[in-house]
Amino acid sequence: MTTSSSPRSAFQPARDSLDPDDWTALRAAGHRMLDDMVDYLSGLREQPAWQAMPPDVRAALSGQPLPRAAGDLDETYGEFQRLVQPYVVGNVHPRFMGWVQGGGNPVGMLAELLAAAVNPNLGGRDHAPVEVERQVIRWAAQMLGFPETASGVLVTGTSLANLIAVLVARTGALGATVRQDGLQGRRLVAYAATTAHNCVSRAMDMAGLGTAALRLIPCDAAQRMDLQALAEALAKDRLADVQPFMVVGSAGTVDAGAVDDLQALAQFCRREKLWLHVDAAYGALAMLSPAQAPKLAGISEADSVAFDFHKWAQVPYDAGCVIVRDAALHAATFATEPAYLRREARGLAAGHPWPCDFGPDLSRGFRALKVWMTMKVYGADKLGEIVNRSCELALYLAACVDAQAELECLAPVNLNIVCFRFIAASGDLDVLNRHLVADVQESGIAVPSTTVINGKLAIRVALFNHRTREADVDMALAAILQAGRALAAA
Repeated sequence: MTTSSSPRSAFQPARDSLDPDDWTALRAAGHRMLDDMVDYLSGLREQPAWQAMPPDVRAALSGQPLPRAAGDLDETYGEFQRLVQPYVVGNVHPRFMGWVQGGGNPVGMLAELLAAAVNPNLGGRDHAPVEVERQVIRWAAQMLGFPETASGVLVTGTSLANLIAVLVARTGALGATVRQDGLQGRRLVAYAATTAHNCVSRAMDMAGLGTAALRLIPCDAAQRMDLQALAEALAKDRLADVQPFMVVGSAGTVDAGAVDDLQALAQFCRREKLWLHVDAAYGALAMLSPAQAPKLAGISEADSVAFDFHKWAQVPYDAGCVIVRDAALHAATFATEPAYLRREARGLAAGHPWPCDFGPDLSRGFRALKVWMTMKVYGADKLGEIVNRSCELALYLAACVDAQAELECLAPVNLNIVCFRFIAASGDLDVLNRHLVADVQESGIAVPSTTVINGKLAIRVALFNHRTREADVDMALAAILQAGRALAAA
């Protein structure tokens, strides 16, 4: 590892640019970094799933003043190896099972290098990277069963994708004049299950509708939106001075992986003339698995769908997506054309509509390339196999939990998330299980997380990583049992 006493690297920027005087030195540094990252990924199982950042490391990172003078590339890379790489969140690791995060993939890693090198702005204009994104959107629409005329845009993640969907639905309810005139005192309300992700409520907030305008509908025993309760809430609102405009279904809830009855929701929304949006942050990729796709029946009838390629599709962060059935309404919600963005019939300003016509960002990176290359190299069928294997591992873990008298399942397994807790102890089980999870995380063996199911704190194991095998599940469960027994004895 490079230290501060090592001689300065051969990489030196030119006097009149940030490019090097010697491209050979940069090439050597780049090859070394790439070799190190390949070694890192190939040896993940021998590394901790996570380890806490020591105080001296945290201080070394946070105490640095703004670097005024030029530094050394080798020294800076050495700092990355010493201060950053060992203390990442760990979602690339096969025993990272705590949160809904994909593990990335080597091809996507290389795509990030290529995208950074050509460095295009994908806000718009007529160039090949925009066409790559359009192709990714067409693939996403095909995966979801949407028409070829559907529009879409890649964003940071489903949080922003859900906001875009709320804004498009708002335009559909009030017309494009809402962009200039605002709500004019009109009160729009939307509906989602109590299990909906918090970003749906935040989207209502950021859209100017207010979080109170999101009606949270109770769930049935399967953690799905109660359709009778939805109908009653709608009828009540229609008798009041408010305007229902949208229902948000979930395809893979964050807590237990539940999927709302999307077919029934689609029929309900058609009958009641409401916009149906599906938050399918990770669940959308189940459409690539013949065994799992039937669980999402009805998603193809939605008006919009939000999901992340960086979850089950294993694309490196970040790569969210929103697909909208009505492309004209989508563009009417966002498109503007100031003088400096004038569209032309020919030249670089041709090729409209542009991606910036379908979302809030004008400056946009080439995140489409890592999606495009992941899909091209691995293929949709391979990604579908990864999805199905995750679901099979969840059933395997649930069976192991059921076989242990010390453990109790707290929710049915819908896709790939298992919620359970350690019960072989006296006292406050919520407190015990919270400490249990922290102990397992700090051991470095595995990373589960916690959530609350029907008022009980649960250990949540979310199986998303394409590297995870049965042996990893066994190791994680053994660590959970060992930590639970130690806490119960104490």
